[in-house]
Amino acid sequence: MPPHSSFANSSASTAAALVCICRCGGSHSGIAVLPRSPHGFGWLRPAIGVIELSQNIVQAVPLSARKAGGGNSEGIAPFLQLPHFTEATVKKIARKKIRAFQELCDMSLEDRAALLTQVAGLSEEEARDVELVLEMIPSIEVDIKCETEGEEGIQEGDVVTMYAWVSLQRRNGLTAALPHSPFFPFHKEENFWLLLADAASNDVWLSQKVSFMDEATAITAASKAIQETQEALGASAKEIGIAVREAVDKVKKGSRLVMGKFQAPGEGSHNLTSFCLCDAWIGCDTKTSFKLKVLKRSRAGTRGHVPEEGPAAEDGIEEEEEEEEEEYDDYESEYSDDEEEDKNKGKGKVANGAAHQGANSDIDSGSDD
Repeated sequence: MPPHSSFANSSASTAAALVCICRCGGSHSGIAVLPRSPHGFGWLRPAIGVIELSQNIVQAVPLSARKAGGGNSEGIAPFLQLPHFTEATVKKIARKKIRAFQELCDMSLEDRAALLTQVAGLSEEEARDVELVLEMIPSIEVDIKCETEGEEGIQEGDVVTMYAWVSLQRRNGLTAALPHSPFFPFHKEENFWLLLADAASNDVWLSQKVSFMDEATAITAASKAIQETQEALGASAKEIGIAVREAVDKVKKGSRLVMGKFQAPGEGSHNLTSFCLCDAWIGCDTKTSFKLKVLKRSRAGTRGHVPEEGPAAEDGIEEEEEEEEEEYDDYESEYSDDEEEDKNKGKGKVANGAAHQGANSDIDSGSDD
């Protein structure tokens, strides 16, 4: 059947719509990252599966091609998104010990051209087509840290803020680009999804969409976020200006700031993983592992409590405060010493830690190759 027949177009449209519903669900996080059930069944693997399905639909590559084999843990799916590549082509280059997609990408231009023409049997023009697509495939790095704003360390129950800089690079130097998808019958932009998850329990803690298509919007969003964060920490106007300029420079160089909040779990060291997944390309996903250290609560108050929204909840809080003032006249003196100690410590923010691919950090972070 021709790839662009009416049936194929209808099938692709329906499949793409279903994937979008599973991934986005008409809400912020979507069906694939719904809150975990009390029975402990998480949504990490379904979320990853939905995005990988989107990759295969866009690239017209069968899911069976992801099956590991022949010394290749990721299967031959990444190869099949390249023009003029078939299973026979992959077998030919495997004889020269090129079994993983990254091994093909890491070759020099001359060696790769020789491999494609002399071993794979492609013409010089076909080899150039392959090279053009390889130059378009993005390379992603994630620099992530989690902290309680304005506090030293993270304590159980805190509202934790995740800061992640997602950086994109291509060999052709572009940041915004449309994916090579000749068999997908509709306009398709690249979308990336950043998931913060506990892989052991299969839980997704945060899910954020990342786009590199609109630089102006990204600059505005990053500038506003950095400015508000610095102002909340009591930074001077000069410090705020420097931080904003640094953020703008990062965006212009191909990075995007992703922020999200979650409530800190119980005391202990939690092994977390950030997944950055593309919904259009196969083989460019990345993941970074790090440890989130949560301390036993020692600060006064309930900093991590998020009150219910609406006037009713606010009225209830005010009434409770009035009752406490009447019943406990010495409330202020009870905590005055703690407040003085906090002032002496200063207001600088100290990260629980940062994780970056291929780099160690002060929270014992690392990355999975």
